[in-house]
Amino acid sequence: MKSISYLSGAIGAALALAACNKQVLDKNPLGTQTPDVYYSDSAQAILGINGIYDATSWEEGPNAGSNVEWMFGDILSNDAEKGSTQGDFNQIQLMKEWRANPADNPGRDAYNNMYQAIFRANTAIANLQGATWNSPLKTRLIGESRFLRGYAYFYLLRMFGGVTVVTTPLATDQFGQLQRSSFAATCQQIEQDLKYADSVLPVKSAYAAEDMGRATKGAAESFLARVYMYQLGTDNTNAHTWQQVYDITNTVMQSGQYNLLQNYAQIQELEGENGVESIYELQYSESQNEWGPGKVGTTSNVFQNTRSTWGWGFNNPTQSLVDEFEPNDPRKACTVYGNGDIACGIKQIINKGDDNFTGYMNRKAAIVKPAATKASGQNIRKMRYADILLMHAEAAAHIGREQEARDYVNQVRARARLSTLPKGSLLNDASTYANANTPAGTLPDIDGSVAGTDLLKAIWHERRVELGMEALHFWDMIRTGTYISSLPDDIKAACNKHLLPGNTVNPIPVLPIPLTEVQAWKLAQNPGY
Repeated sequence: MKSISYLSGAIGAALALAACNKQVLDKNPLGTQTPDVYYSDSAQAILGINGIYDATSWEEGPNAGSNVEWMFGDILSNDAEKGSTQGDFNQIQLMKEWRANPADNPGRDAYNNMYQAIFRANTAIANLQGATWNSPLKTRLIGESRFLRGYAYFYLLRMFGGVTVVTTPLATDQFGQLQRSSFAATCQQIEQDLKYADSVLPVKSAYAAEDMGRATKGAAESFLARVYMYQLGTDNTNAHTWQQVYDITNTVMQSGQYNLLQNYAQIQELEGENGVESIYELQYSESQNEWGPGKVGTTSNVFQNTRSTWGWGFNNPTQSLVDEFEPNDPRKACTVYGNGDIACGIKQIINKGDDNFTGYMNRKAAIVKPAATKASGQNIRKMRYADILLMHAEAAAHIGREQEARDYVNQVRARARLSTLPKGSLLNDASTYANANTPAGTLPDIDGSVAGTDLLKAIWHERRVELGMEALHFWDMIRTGTYISSLPDDIKAACNKHLLPGNTVNPIPVLPIPLTEVQAWKLAQNPGY
C-alpha cells in the first residue's frame, strides 16, 4: 500500500496544476477554477470557508479509522475506559496505556483532518487577502478562517505537542523541508489567530439565523482563555498570567451574549443546540450517508450508545467519575447511566465484562437514534458558558479574589440544583423531562471556609462534574499536575517515556506523530516512539 502523507495535502493543488501539462490533452481547457478565481466571488468564498468548518468536524480519515475527541479527552483521563468488547478498536486501549503504534493509532486521522482544515484555511486566507472585492463579509471570512486554523492547531497541540506550523499555501519545493515548531511557538501561532479573529468577528447575536454556529468574537476569546490556562499549567514559556485569563473571561461574561441554560438536562439535547449557553459547537445534520469525511453527520453518539440499543458501547464512564458527584447532584443522571436505568425511554441493558468495561455509559451522548448509524445529527459542544464561569473562578482564586471565585462556582452549582432528570428518563417516554425531586440542601454553596488550595480543588471538582464526559478532563489533569500520579505503576512507567522535554511547569505526555509524516517530512518523532 502506498505511503500517505497528510501535510502533502497542502501541496496538492500545485501538483494538480502541474499535471495539466501532459500532452494527452491537445486542447487547452476552456475554463479553469483556480483558488484565486474561486475566491474572487463572494458566494463561492463562503462555500470555501464552509469547507474549513467541514474538515474540523471530520471523524474519519484516509485510513478508514475513526477519531472523535472523547477518545483523547475522556478515555486518556480517569473519567472513562475504552469500552465495547475487549478486542474492538484495540488501538484506543493501546493509546490509553501509552503503547500507541506510530503506524496505527487514532491520532493518525486526527492529524490528517486538522491539517486538511489548516490547508483549506491557508488557501482561503491567501486568496481572500488578494481578492479585489472588499466588504465586511470579506473581513469576517478571513476572521473565521483564522479562528478555524487556530482551533485546528490547538487540537493538534494537545495531542502531539509542537507541530509543523504552516500559515501559507505550500510550494512543491517545500515538500519534506519543514520541521516541527516548539510547543511554545505553536501556542504563539494559535494565539495570533485567535486574537485576529477576536478583532474582526461579530458577536453571536449579530449573525443571521442561517449563519448560527459560525465562529464569533466570544468563541475566539473563550478559546484564547483556554489556551492561556493550559500554558499556565504546562509550558508557560510565553509568560501568561492568571490576570489575563481573568480579563478575557470577564469580557465574555460582560458581553451579554451568553448565559447558563436554566435546565442543565437540556444542554446536550437537540433543543439545546446553539442555545444561550453555547459558545462554540460542531454542527452536524442527520442523513443516510455512510463512512467517510464527506458525511454531514457524526458517529459520536453511535460509538457511545449501548450495543443493546443502536450503539457500539465505547467510552465507558468510570466509578471514579461516578463517585466524584455529590449526593443527589442531578448532573450525575445527566452524565452517566447504568444497567437497568432508563435513557431515551428505553430500559438499558449493560453487559459489564462482556461489551462494557465499567457498567456505565455516557448519558450526554444518548440522545436520539439516528436514521443511519454513521450520520447522527447531534451537535458536539466544544465551548459553553459554564466553562467560562469556572475558568473565571479559577483565575479569580489565583489572583486573590477568592469571594468572587466562590460566587461564580456557586452560580454553576445553583443551576445544577434546579436541573430535571435527563429527557427520556421515564419508560416508553422519550420526550419528557421528569422532575428530579432534588432534596433541600443538595449542592450547598461554597462558603468562606473554603480558601486557598482547598478553593482550587473545589473548582477542579466542579469542572469535573459540570463538564464530565465532554472531553476536557484529560487536559485539566495535565495542567493541574494530577495526571501522571493517577496512573497505575505500569502505565505510569510507559507514560513517562513519552513526555515532552523542557516544559516548565507540569509534564506533558504526547501521542506519536504518524509514521508516514515522520518519514515523508523528515519530522522529529515524539519521545519514546
